[in-house]
Amino acid sequence: MLLSFVVHTYSLRYWFPATVMLGTAPVYLLSWGTWRLLSTVLPARVYHRLDDRLYSVYQSMVLFFFENYTGVEIVIYGDIPKNKENVIYLSNHQCTADWIIADMLAIRQSALGHVRYVLKDGLKWLPLYGWYFSQHGGAYVKRSAKFNEMAMKKKLSTQAQCGAPMYLVIFPEGTRYNPELKNVIADSQAFATKEGLAVLKHTLTPRMKASHIAFEAMQDHLDAVYDVTVAYEGTLDPSGQRKPAPSMPEFLCKECPRVHIHFDRVDIKEIPPEPLFFRRWLHERFEIKDRLLTDFYESEDGDKICKFPGEGKHLPLNLSKTLPSVMILGGLTLPLLLTENGRKLYVRTWVYGTLLGWLWVNAFP
Repeated sequence: MLLSFVVHTYSLRYWFPATVMLGTAPVYLLSWGTWRLLSTVLPARVYHRLDDRLYSVYQSMVLFFFENYTGVEIVIYGDIPKNKENVIYLSNHQCTADWIIADMLAIRQSALGHVRYVLKDGLKWLPLYGWYFSQHGGAYVKRSAKFNEMAMKKKLSTQAQCGAPMYLVIFPEGTRYNPELKNVIADSQAFATKEGLAVLKHTLTPRMKASHIAFEAMQDHLDAVYDVTVAYEGTLDPSGQRKPAPSMPEFLCKECPRVHIHFDRVDIKEIPPEPLFFRRWLHERFEIKDRLLTDFYESEDGDKICKFPGEGKHLPLNLSKTLPSVMILGGLTLPLLLTENGRKLYVRTWVYGTLLGWLWVNAFP
């Protein structure tokens, strides 16, 4: 009985926030859909302005659970610019929670609504979310020869031309680094050796295609590239071996006490546009990440283990930036669920929104 109670209590840590985040999605989609229809006769710049604001409201609610609710401590090494910029965010990729880390940095720069993702193609099938991420300016890519480069380039160029603020999140490794998947790491290292590149230990060999297309399509629109390296505390076992990073459910269950984020801003003028030189530049950035992560996981100095070099700043997220969004979306959702007609509209939004979304993202990649 006691064990069952403990298990259920542990599960509630995840199910409660997950229920709220998923439960408010239909109301968010209805609000966005209404604005999308009203804005069809308006300039694209006007549409993006309110769309970004709506997105910021929803993602602020998400951050309430992932940061305020979990109590995770965010430690940042480096100085985040105070002003908003049009940027490409390049990071190592370890787990599903990595997407939230980009939001954690963006909200501290008041740029949360501008976050857009380059996602693997399979995620377009996510109910409601898959379609909306595309509508918000994200791009879906395939890790194969079928990758539609022109579609991605056209989408990003169009947004740049209409002046849409850009905080484009890309994970150049293409898939998550998991220390338990030895074959994936071995294949990545073999590819690096074959291409004459430095072999990396704590990241996978980055692929340049999506990053270079984004850079090429928006070069005149961008201010910088944010080179971000993330490490999750609690991912080192007693024997000193690296463990997998926490998944979103594990993160919500408060299994990660601290997230360490190394931030480096690279001016767009310092990045070579030619594909060959861009590839070398990108790999060199990942060599730096690999050294940082090696220091984090393998330092022989007890005072430096599980830390990045330099001074880490603890930057807590004020509730005033997240709690109002929880109250707004919760306040709009609950009345809808209290009436029969409201519940029908709620269910129809989930069903028809998902089906229309699947049709849309396949017809207009």
